[in-house]
Amino acid sequence: MKKIYLMMMLTLITLVLAACGGGESEDQEGSDEAQAPGEKTQIEYWHVNAETQGGESVDKLVEDFNAQSDTVEVVARYNPDMYAGLMSNLQGDVAAGNTPAVVQVGWAFLDYFSENFHYTEPQEVIEQHHEEDADFLEENFLPNVLDLAVNSDGSQVGVPYSLSTPVLYLNEDMLEEAGLDPAGPKTWEEVQEYAKTIKEETDNYGIYIQEPADTWGQQAIVESNGANFIEDGQAAFASEEGIEAFEYYQDLVVEDESALHIGWDQGIQSFIDGNVGMLFTTIAQRNNVQSNSEFNISAIESPSWEGEERRLPAGGAMLAITAEEEDQQSAAWEFMRYLYSVEGISEWTKGTGYVPPREGVADNPDGLQEFLEENEMMQPAISQMDSVVPWASFPGDAGLEAEQKLLDMRDVILGGDVDVEETVTNTEDEINELLD
Repeated sequence: MKKIYLMMMLTLITLVLAACGGGESEDQEGSDEAQAPGEKTQIEYWHVNAETQGGESVDKLVEDFNAQSDTVEVVARYNPDMYAGLMSNLQGDVAAGNTPAVVQVGWAFLDYFSENFHYTEPQEVIEQHHEEDADFLEENFLPNVLDLAVNSDGSQVGVPYSLSTPVLYLNEDMLEEAGLDPAGPKTWEEVQEYAKTIKEETDNYGIYIQEPADTWGQQAIVESNGANFIEDGQAAFASEEGIEAFEYYQDLVVEDESALHIGWDQGIQSFIDGNVGMLFTTIAQRNNVQSNSEFNISAIESPSWEGEERRLPAGGAMLAITAEEEDQQSAAWEFMRYLYSVEGISEWTKGTGYVPPREGVADNPDGLQEFLEENEMMQPAISQMDSVVPWASFPGDAGLEAEQKLLDMRDVILGGDVDVEETVTNTEDEINELLD
């Protein structure tokens, strides 16, 4: 009986050790926990890319990564309502004890994210688990690009992944039908004249300016007119120049009835269907509009205001590591390293239109060299990168609420004949009360 008992105890101990991994494997690098042969660390990747804006590319990149990795399995989770929607979902899941490993964070939520959620700086994860990549960030990213992901406290919260600027897409056939130069307008003043003419001559809408669950497109118009969304941590868009820009925007929709006021997906689809002459939205929609439009289409640089310097908020997002367990953090960087490879960034740009955030891709024969030479619609976004400014990020816990107030203001201004100055001023005051 004693012999049988001892054998049972030895078997039990062996099973327990096997379940725990039996200690560290000498062959495993970059992780403090060994895995059973064939077992992968599973992580979640949260993104905001709908099918029409890179969703298919996300699926392909995740599928290709999973196929070549022996140690990590990625599960992608799409979050609707763009970056505000992802932040809201992240709040709920973190409160419930569920944390993804990698998340896309829009530039407008840089400070809000870093002040309200746990993250680990990418270089820290690299040095702890992937020493072979110790110089990867320094060697592959320009300092000013990396700085886009540095918060107001000086922390490198993440790594820039998606970089975009707004461009003006043109239905060249409709412009010619209206008797307009198919090269398109160069200023916002000319945009208004073009939009009016398109409406009068073709009975189609002249322009659609993007209206997702953020005010990135509106910031481009306002700041290019000499205003600032934020100054010294306070909302500042109710200046004379800011009010003028919002009045212009209201005139397009309400008075001229030449601009379409509708949700983002529907607005882009209206352009694709040939019901709108011009589309002001991110270059990240390039593949969608180019692949699905049945008319001659082109893209030109974002318009400027007469006598003003163009200022375009950097669109897109960074990737941040939110994993809390060390094996998850190691897996997170392994996945991110794949996304930032020449092949990964090339696939991402071809499937979306985002400008490559790292060096060594645009002019690489194995990267985007041939693609960019053949695809002229990418050129406006690349050529206007010298006009890029940070996407306005409201500090503190009230970042989500402040952004929602801007969205509500936009809907009120475009929804009817309301006093723009009063509406904009009141909204600025309400946001600043939240930030105090």
